[in-house]
Amino acid sequence: MSLYLTDTHCHLNLLDPSLLAEGEQTLLDHTLREGVGRIVCIGVDRDTQSEVLGWAERHAQVFATVGVHPNHVSEAEDWVWLKEVADHPKVVAIGETGLDYHYGAEHAVLQQESFRRHIDLAKELNLPLVVHTREARADTLALLAHAGRRGGVMHCFTEDWDTARKAMDMGFYISFSGVVSFRNADNLRDVLRRVPEDRILLETDAPWLAPVPHRSKPNRPAWVRHVAEVVATVRSLPIDRVAAITSENAERLFGFSTLCNLGAESVGSDQFAAE
Repeated sequence: MSLYLTDTHCHLNLLDPSLLAEGEQTLLDHTLREGVGRIVCIGVDRDTQSEVLGWAERHAQVFATVGVHPNHVSEAEDWVWLKEVADHPKVVAIGETGLDYHYGAEHAVLQQESFRRHIDLAKELNLPLVVHTREARADTLALLAHAGRRGGVMHCFTEDWDTARKAMDMGFYISFSGVVSFRNADNLRDVLRRVPEDRILLETDAPWLAPVPHRSKPNRPAWVRHVAEVVATVRSLPIDRVAAITSENAERLFGFSTLCNLGAESVGSDQFAAE
């Protein structure tokens, strides 16, 4: 069975070095054999943004985002660079941005200001947002009300159905990671059952959150296939249908083929048909 999956959230520049021992292309060739045809490499700060863009420039199937993770925001942030980098032809979204109060809310004001700047830039450039939220549900939803018509994606979703519903009402997709495969994730699987097909995305968040059966190992983009298998089981769908639905959703959100002209379409479903 040939599949065409999209890992919509991966940190290729942070993968375990052992996965890259034989080179980037070997890793991506293996990923392709597992049916993963596109990968979105996520920006989290200024210092590593060039690494993220480097992956996208070197490989047709890799795309990039630009942003500052809420846990990386500093008072000295120079926001001019964000807009400059966002003009890169393989940048498909703004983020990872959002709010994270897990370690306390003492930096809430700084995170909220950063989030607003990302939202404003996404609206100005008509790009979607990649949103991180942890223990900050109410504030996240309040700020997203100003996100504009493109919406974006609630990455690595672990919240309840009410949060998912409100986010979707504002134009956001719901992205499921390896967390949905965890034994204690029954509530998240219930959310998965209720999200409409045309709003589901898949991700690994590699190198973190490896799915069952690889828990505690360094995650990798090829393992988004295991996330797809969980979605297929929970929703009683064939896995090829899950792959098609979620990749179509990713294309609709990120606009890979229309936004970028650096050869992104050189990796396509015909390549799988020959295997």
